[in-house]
This record gives sequence, C-alpha cells and structure tokens, in this order.
Amino acid sequence: MALEILQVEYYNITVEGQIANAAELLSTIVGAGVDFHAFKAIPVEPNKTQFTLFAKDSSKMTDGAKKSGLKLNGPYSAVLIKGDEKAGALAEIYKKLSRAGIQVDEACGIADINAGYGVLLYLRQEDCDKAMSVLKT
Repeated sequence: MALEILQVEYYNITVEGQIANAAELLSTIVGAGVDFHAFKAIPVEPNKTQFTLFAKDSSKMTDGAKKSGLKLNGPYSAVLIKGDEKAGALAEIYKKLSRAGIQVDEACGIADINAGYGVLLYLRQEDCDKAMSVLKT
C-alpha cells in the first residue's frame, strides 16, 4: 500500500451514560448512512462519554445528526495517514512536520493491521493544508 494522506474533519459529541447510550448514538449515525474513517470514545465525567467521529462524508453525518436532534461540536481538522508497516515511519512524519513548524495537538494510531498502520494527527485548521503538502513530499 502506498502512503495515503487525507485531510479529514471530525466532530465531537458527548452522551449521557455509557455503553447503552453509545450504542444508540452509533446506531443513529450509521442509520443516516454514515461510514467512518475512525472514531474515539473517552469518558469525560463519571456518567458521560465523549465521542470523536471521523466520518467519510461530513455532510451525511451533520444532516443525520440534525434530523436526530443530536448536537455535534465541530468541524475540526485532522490528517489521516495510512501506510505500509515500516520501522520509523511515524518518526519520519513527525520530523517533516517539525521542520515545517507544524504543531501536532494530539495523535492516535494503530499498527500492524494488514501489514500497515494508520495515524490521526489533530492539527490546527491553519496548519492542515501546509501539513498535506509537507507530508506528500
């Protein structure tokens, strides 16, 4: 797999409760025809969970959320990178961004999936275009 770099939008939504409400939220979003690049769920209070949703089609997600009465926060910017598993790949990405003066606010990733990896880099909106050009060189 060649290196694939995508600029993506993400939205946050906080739900009451835990797994039951999470299942309801995801069912609602998927019922609107939304497919995801990725998602993240973290507890933010004893009985609240914040979801970060990276939809492949943001307009479908925002339309579905609006029809369902869900309040999304966003959009925010991120860069999604998928590539072949290679030692030092993430270090090289960070070196390129550092040399360009781009700050990564947060990152998460997964390795060893079908001999590849994926990483999400949460960036400031004004740095996304610059990061896209820096990473594609």
